[in-house]
Amino acid sequence: MKIAFIGQQEFGKQVLEAFLARGDEIAGVFCEPDRVGAKADALREAAQARGISVFQFSSLRSPYAEHAMRELGADIGIMAYVTQFAPQSFVNIPRLGTIQFHPSLLPRHRGPSSISWPIALGATETGITIFRPTDGLDEGPVILQKSCPIGPDETLGELYFNKLFPMGVAALLEPADLAIAGTHA
Repeated sequence: MKIAFIGQQEFGKQVLEAFLARGDEIAGVFCEPDRVGAKADALREAAQARGISVFQFSSLRSPYAEHAMRELGADIGIMAYVTQFAPQSFVNIPRLGTIQFHPSLLPRHRGPSSISWPIALGATETGITIFRPTDGLDEGPVILQKSCPIGPDETLGELYFNKLFPMGVAALLEPADLAIAGTHA
């Protein structure tokens, strides 16, 4: 499958490597522009090291971002840890649309504090969601959800890095295959 990849940092890098390990073609990678004094983006560095085209637009709403996406001719878009807003006009460009990872059981906890809220509210379970993004914040039809327990003394970092992160990397592969096979709209 030919993938347009949108993401950032270590999570994006790990998802990229999971698709590459299976032999999928990455047509191009979209990630945020580098920030002065910030740590280098692990996804950008991994893509460039493999000779994959990298696009760094300040906004995915721009006609330039949409043009770049169209030029890739991708079968599917994969969003792995995206903090930029990606409008419908952008995510619908790949032939089979785009799927996105979110570190919570949507629709309950949306936005940037989605991992914190279940812990703060004393929940005993959380999880990840793979969905088809629409123009709302972390909204769209759910494709797949996987849950995991929250330990009584588990910190946000432990929950994310030990459970949600690895679960999310593996979970993005399955819905991409379903979309390519035509078994998920």
